Amino acid sequence: MRSSYLEVTFRHGRPLTAYLYLPRSPGDRSDRVEQAGSGLLVDYTADGKPIGIEITAPAQVGIAELNHVLAALRAPAVTNEDIAPLRAT
Repeated sequence: MRSSYLEVTFRHGRPLTAYLYLPRSPGDRSDRVEQAGSGLLVDYTADGKPIGIEITAPAQVGIAELNHVLAALRAPAVTNEDIAPLRAT
């Protein structure tokens, strides 16, 4: 996968949780998870490559916080349009 994409799980029409898939190679698997802020968990491969961010509290995570984590991971920033499903009501 060459680009990031967002997968959102809804319950009663509201975002319950989300996962931002980061660019990865076929066969990459999560080996460890680290907290990266309030409501953000980063999955890493065994060799330390970040492969995704679980967003456990979509209503509480802002774009600035998410982009701060992405910058630290040297991953592409997201736009308001990219995370629009997190703002569904």
